[in-house]
Amino acid sequence: MKKECDLCEETARIHCGPDQASLCWTCDAKVHSANFLVARHSRNLLCHVCQSPTPWSAAGSSLRPTVAVCQLCLRGGMRRKEFRVVPPSPQASECSSSGR
Repeated sequence: MKKECDLCEETARIHCGPDQASLCWTCDAKVHSANFLVARHSRNLLCHVCQSPTPWSAAGSSLRPTVAVCQLCLRGGMRRKEFRVVPPSPQASECSSSGR
């Protein structure tokens, strides 16, 4: 069963230790863009397969969606699984087309 975001029903993709919350990309951006103090929170990406925390961490007000896979999933038959390619969000394409 997939772990849900603590603020909505989307799949959780990142865990914020200081907030003790697992969040989807959208909710993470909303929460961590509130002010410069919460933007400093270091967050760990959740494994795309099993949703356990990975060693990959980041901080900032708006993190780009990224896929991380834990070592256990990499070692255990993960090689044959297919990943669904997710197109960039409209906001990301607007930023790249405006030269920012």
